[in-house]
Amino acid sequence: MFFIMLICSSLIVISSNSWLSAWMGLEINLLSFIPLMNEGKKNLMTSESSLKYFLIQAFASSILLFSIILNMMIYNNNWMMLNNLNELLMLSTLFLKSGAAPFHFWFPNVMEGMNWINNLILMTWQKIAPLILISYNWNYNFFMIFIIFSIIIGSLGGLNQTSLRKLMAFSSINHLGWMLIAMMNNELLWLFYFLLYTFLSSSIVLLFNNFKIFYFNQIFNFSFMNSIIKFFLFLNLLSLGGLPPFLGFLPKWLIIQNLISMNHYFLLLIATCFSLITLFYYLRISYSIFMLNYNKNSWMLLNNYFYKNMNFTLIFNFFSIFGLILISLIYLIM
Repeated sequence: MFFIMLICSSLIVISSNSWLSAWMGLEINLLSFIPLMNEGKKNLMTSESSLKYFLIQAFASSILLFSIILNMMIYNNNWMMLNNLNELLMLSTLFLKSGAAPFHFWFPNVMEGMNWINNLILMTWQKIAPLILISYNWNYNFFMIFIIFSIIIGSLGGLNQTSLRKLMAFSSINHLGWMLIAMMNNELLWLFYFLLYTFLSSSIVLLFNNFKIFYFNQIFNFSFMNSIIKFFLFLNLLSLGGLPPFLGFLPKWLIIQNLISMNHYFLLLIATCFSLITLFYYLRISYSIFMLNYNKNSWMLLNNYFYKNMNFTLIFNFFSIFGLILISLIYLIM
């Protein structure tokens, strides 16, 4: 029931024709996600994460409501000198809700206390409503600040992480910067980027969830995994980082072409250089599982618990790894 409310609240925000109804949709979205965070195993970290998420989102919602009221006062009393300040305030609250840098401080800590399915919802579905509202309130100068901060902090923040949930959180912040670049150029482009990012994140998170992997040192206990699953899992990380010829490179390729056509060479330089840093910590995980020696029991048999529902997950992983090659072949045939 709460998941249906979550979907309906996002649809309310998307279809709303006023800021007040959009704010109501965001509040319903908040109240429907909190019970989902507390489902399943309940521990101290889950309660702490749900409390942090509630406080941050409620704080952002109160500021957003204040900026909506202020916006009505500006246009009714012709206080146009406050228009830019209110626009910055409104954008800041929406970026706070989406977890973009420099308002990202709550995002990794909240993700650390949740399970992988809730993390996937937070990284993907929970960004739809704020991003839609951000696209309605577009401002080039403000966007550049949040884009640069998100790309830099999302890249550098994942370097010293041992928790895979925090690493995925900083990766999400970095990808959010790329989505804002796409939004700055073309609305369809950011939607395409978001859909592909959701697809790639789902393929990785489902594998992490099946094998109950939460920390970097658990990689060395992968004696129960065969080589095919390790191949799919860690090449998926490289695809998420945007390494060609994987599918994750396709949306970044389109954004790079748009930046070149618009002569945004400085932004292109920052985005591509800091994406190499994200690839570095993905490669660090991939290298450790494929190259380093670890103990493996020769008598361990296939465990059905770990491989249940793996067929659907492996199909996801196959398309995320070989998707760009398939798209190229279809383009050549057509």
